[in-house]
Amino acid sequence: MSQEFLPDDNKSVSEALEEDRPNDDSAAVCEQEVVLLTVVGSPKGVRETILTLYRLGFAEVGDWSPVQRAANPKQVMSVLIRRSRANGTPPRKSGR
Repeated sequence: MSQEFLPDDNKSVSEALEEDRPNDDSAAVCEQEVVLLTVVGSPKGVRETILTLYRLGFAEVGDWSPVQRAANPKQVMSVLIRRSRANGTPPRKSGR
């Protein structure tokens, strides 16, 4: 195992990790949890699922990707990318 991953004898593991963590806003981007949701089915089924998730308060309709053809010619798909901070809180929304 490479020695560069081992902390100095005088430091705890948590202290060594803190030193390697950036202090600027880029740290917030690195610590985001990213979840990709994909809905695949008939055009009607995909549309209805997106609208149901909107009514439940899960995601805005406009947050989903445009509907695209899926591998099966009779199906379409749409993707939603959800980002949240590593502690589970959603990031602040940018003005849309």
